[in-house]
Amino acid sequence: MSHGPQEPVAPRTTAQVVDGVGPRLRALRAHRDVTLAALSEKTGVSVSTLSRLESGQRKPTLELLLPLARAYQVPLDDLVGAPQTGDPRVHMKPEVHGGRVVVPLTKRTGGVRSFKQLFPPNTPGGEPSLKTHEGYEWLYVLSGRLRLVLGEHDLDLGPGEVAEFDTHTPHWMGNVTDSVTEVLCLYGPQGERAHVRSRPTR
Repeated sequence: MSHGPQEPVAPRTTAQVVDGVGPRLRALRAHRDVTLAALSEKTGVSVSTLSRLESGQRKPTLELLLPLARAYQVPLDDLVGAPQTGDPRVHMKPEVHGGRVVVPLTKRTGGVRSFKQLFPPNTPGGEPSLKTHEGYEWLYVLSGRLRLVLGEHDLDLGPGEVAEFDTHTPHWMGNVTDSVTEVLCLYGPQGERAHVRSRPTR
């Protein structure tokens, strides 16, 4: 059954996007159950400014929206409800760190973030240099083999194997084989771990 051609949706103007920021911020704060005072303390923006921003009496600026995006841990585009470009593809920007290719899989600026890492053969070279830093890490080997030196442990991980650890523990990871190794990684802040449920809840 045909319903006939659908009317095209008119793109929103810049003014409409700006006017929608206040209600969007108010709804987001209500959803997160955060008070204006608590949000002010976290962002450094005064309560009165936040209140006027949500009511539409204060126009949003980059200086105001950036700390809010960090506080809510959402991309700036999501915060303001920017119009879609019409391109459904996700444009991920790979980066190169220590010879390995790191592809971010999420847009989050905080909390648990996910990455795909590609380790070329025999990368990085040389003897393992163990490091520590803030956070918690969970990794899953997609293909190839990954050598993980974690404190006193020297592990050889294959496809489907998982490791998780506090990154305060001295660690190093690399590919010591002649094939590419693909790894899925989750990085979380200190004290925040990935929760894996092994059985359904009754």
